[in-house]
Parts: sequence; C-alpha cells; structure tokens
Amino acid sequence: MKTYIKFLISLYNISFLKVFIVFFIIVLVTNILEQIEFFKNINLNFFYLILLSFLNTPSILFEIFPFIFLLSTQIFFTKLIDSNELEIFKYSGLNNLKIIKIISVYSLLLGFIFIIFFYNISAVLKNSYLTIKNKYSDEGKYLAVITENGLWIKDEINGKTNIINANRVDDKFLLNVSITQLNKKYDVINVIQSDKVDISSYNWEIIKPVILGKSKEKIPEKIILLSNFDLKKINSLFSNLSSLTFIDLFKLRKSYKALNYSLIEIDSHLYKIVSYPIFLTLITILASLIMLNIGFQKNSILNITLGIFLSVIIYYINYFFNVLGANEKIPLFLSIFMPLILLSIINFTSIIKIDEK
Repeated sequence: MKTYIKFLISLYNISFLKVFIVFFIIVLVTNILEQIEFFKNINLNFFYLILLSFLNTPSILFEIFPFIFLLSTQIFFTKLIDSNELEIFKYSGLNNLKIIKIISVYSLLLGFIFIIFFYNISAVLKNSYLTIKNKYSDEGKYLAVITENGLWIKDEINGKTNIINANRVDDKFLLNVSITQLNKKYDVINVIQSDKVDISSYNWEIIKPVILGKSKEKIPEKIILLSNFDLKKINSLFSNLSSLTFIDLFKLRKSYKALNYSLIEIDSHLYKIVSYPIFLTLITILASLIMLNIGFQKNSILNITLGIFLSVIIYYINYFFNVLGANEKIPLFLSIFMPLILLSIINFTSIIKIDEK
C-alpha cells in the first residue's frame, strides 16, 4: 500500500474513532438515564443498569453510523484543509477526486465489516438486553413467537394461562387455532379449537368453537375470550428486528411465509442491511463534497452544522420512502433504494466541480 494511502486511512481512522467515542458516550449516558427511569420502582444495583445500557448501546450506534461517518469525514477534511495538506497532495499529483475515491472505498469496506460483524454482535447483545428487561416488565407474563409450526402465544389473564397456537394469519383472523387453558397449578382446564378467531380487539371472537371435554354442553356459535393481545400488539412484538442476527432474520422470514404473515417489515429490514455499505459510502462522498466545495470559505463549525442539517434531511427522506414502502404505496425495493439513487445523483452533479477547487 502506498504511503499517502496509509496516511489518509490512518487520519480517517483517528477522525472516526473520535466521533465514535463521543457518540458512544452520549448514547450510553442516555441509555443509563432511560434504565434509571424504567427501574425507578425496582431496587437494582446501579452497575446492573450500566450493564443493560452497554448491551443496548451497540444496536443504537449501528442505526446512527451514517451520521458518524458524515461527521468523521468532515473532521478528516477539516484537518487536511487547516494544515494545508490538500495543497501539498495536489502539488504531488494527488487531486481531490483521488482522495475522495480512497476514503469512499475504505468506507465501503468498513460498511461490509460492520454488517457482517458489528451488526450481528449488536443483535446478540440487543436480544440479551430485551430478554433481561422483559423479566422485570409486566409483559413477562405473556409472550408471542413465530416458528415453523405457526404462531404461539402464552397469555396469562384472570388467573388462567392460555397457550394459543395458530397455523396461519389472514388479515385480522387467526386460522386453525388451538387454545389450551391452564389454571395456576398448570392443570388443563379445557382445550378450545376453532377454524377462525377474530383478534382485532382484546376481546377475541372465537367463531364456531369446539370445546373438548364438553360435548354434552351446548356451545354457542361464537364465544368471547379476553386477552392481553390484539392484532396491533401482536404485530408490534415482532417489530424489533434489530435483536435478530442474519441467520435469525432468514429463519423468521421462513416462518413468516409459512404463517402467511406479512413479509414487508422483515424484507425492508433486510434490504436496509444489505444496502448499508452503499449508504455509508454515499454519505462519505457527500461529506467530502461539502468540505471540498465550501470548506475553504467557511469555518469548521458552520461546515459541521451544515452536515448535521443535511443528515436530518436525509433521515426524513429515508423515513418518508420507508413509510411509502411499508404502506405498499410504492414497491418495497424502490422505497429502500430510491433515497440512495437521489443521494447518488446529488453526489454525481457535485463531484464534477471538485478538481476546480
């Protein structure tokens, strides 16, 4: 590797590390305050709260890596501009475009490293965080999982535990449902079976139920079962996909498909992860263009402020397209990659001016 490439990468690493540490501390402190608020009525050791915060912090950092890359790139170029090293490189035959190429390729490589290693590690830690926290939550009394055998729900309510299994989901209905009701000693009270259960509210409507062991009793066409779950809540339980590794995501997708569950959310999450290195690279190029186009005329604080402002705009553009994709207003693939296309166009139209600087 050439000496100037080593120098540029080393300088970029230093800039990235500084920004990463600052964000890590901010996120960690914010997490600690959140844990203190959550466990305010529970006597827990403060170091235990710090441990929970450490478990949750990496997944949050993964989400804000684009901002970290943008600020790191701006600090990188601020150092080059303030020390006149850009001029020295130019006299040595290394123009601005080559510098952008070096750090953008390096950002792409970092992006792949992050989705292969950092994401999976953060998912494992996030899963541990949610598992531990759930023990102290009221939601520990009930849970829902999706497996190859369908949707399984454990629901404790009114002194009973309902173990519910459904083969498929169709709109607001669970199909081919079996409900085993247990008492506090976990003795079976009865088993309810139905082809269709309406879960649009917390009062489930079990249509044409078959109650095993009560054949002599007249069973109505429809009975109501009070639950801690409705359709909205069940959907929300599977929304925290950041706690799943790549392997877990693909297993869950297979189970979603078998259950006839909507694949939109999980496919969107997978598309985001796959496109993440490209996004980080485009953000790096954008930050480079900002600094090289206006970095000589304005001070560093204004440049970084502009970068943060653009980051916010990019965030809301991404959010807007994600909402369109989630609501199926546009194809899901397009909702993920359209912001990248727009960002590429902005970069391309600006990069032609770089060698004039």
